[in-house]
Amino acid sequence: MTILIPSYEPDVRLLNLVVKLQEYGLGPIVIVDDGSGPAYRGIFESAQAYGCTVLTHTHNLGKGCALKTGFRHIRAWGLQEAVICADSDGQHLPQDIKRVAEAIKRESSACLVLGSRRFTGKVPLRSRFGNSVTRSVFAIAAGGKVQDTQTGLRAFSYELLDWLCEIPGDRFEYEMNMLLAARREGRTIREVFIETVYLEANKSSHFRPLIDSLRIYLPILAFGASSAASALIDFLLLFVFQYLTHNLFFSVVAARLCSSVFNYTMNRRYVFGGPHAAKIGRSMPKYFSLVALVLLLNYGLLYFYKEQLILPLLAAKILTEVSIFVFSFWAQRRFVY
Repeated sequence: MTILIPSYEPDVRLLNLVVKLQEYGLGPIVIVDDGSGPAYRGIFESAQAYGCTVLTHTHNLGKGCALKTGFRHIRAWGLQEAVICADSDGQHLPQDIKRVAEAIKRESSACLVLGSRRFTGKVPLRSRFGNSVTRSVFAIAAGGKVQDTQTGLRAFSYELLDWLCEIPGDRFEYEMNMLLAARREGRTIREVFIETVYLEANKSSHFRPLIDSLRIYLPILAFGASSAASALIDFLLLFVFQYLTHNLFFSVVAARLCSSVFNYTMNRRYVFGGPHAAKIGRSMPKYFSLVALVLLLNYGLLYFYKEQLILPLLAAKILTEVSIFVFSFWAQRRFVY
């Protein structure tokens, strides 16, 4: 099976990994130089001398692009073998890469195997905190848990290569999009637990905490923006209908119906959309079934806050929307789209 290593400005640890993998009988090895520049040409030439195939980007395009370049190249070979992706910075031990390779061999159908870290021992605070947050966001977004959403050690059945090339994302967000798409489409995800290795407090990482985290969390941020716009419409219409009819139940139902049509359109096209977006005929009935459930929750909570706790309508509405936001996101990601 093929080993794919995306690499940006590597050091001798890349060559050490290549030698160890060859000792384990793993290969062929494909390395993607993601625009490292002339200063790193010697490292990649040495890798070629060891028998690796080196693909080169003229400038840095991001890890997602590097992986897709590798997938396309491997697909063109037509070997029809599983592909194992590993990082070049020494944080994936050769024996763990072999364990992940053996795990994908045991699968009889198309599958994605993650080499998941447990984050035990000496883990940099930034990495421990970042992975905890990302793991929680993924659980909310996908409706299921994955121990290590940021691992770069992943194995794929050959049948998934076309699918992998279609997933959006150019940089670190690509790996999160991959997991979200796999959950959404019901693809099998297995986990093999590996050693947690951070060298020199993870100084070699090219992950940019602010920009790359924003890219990773973009799906839930987009959902938040769509929900905020829908909530604003709901707010305004609630007060309009309440002023005109003085009937709380009718006002809640009418406002929610109008805002839900807007919310469905935005979520399907921009939040959960893309080449794998659910068809209207399949997603719309599920969505409006969820709307009915949320509507009952909305009315019940609004009645409780306003009539039982005697809160002003504005405060009651804010508390209600906050209460059902996470549930709505989870349900739409898991069951609708």
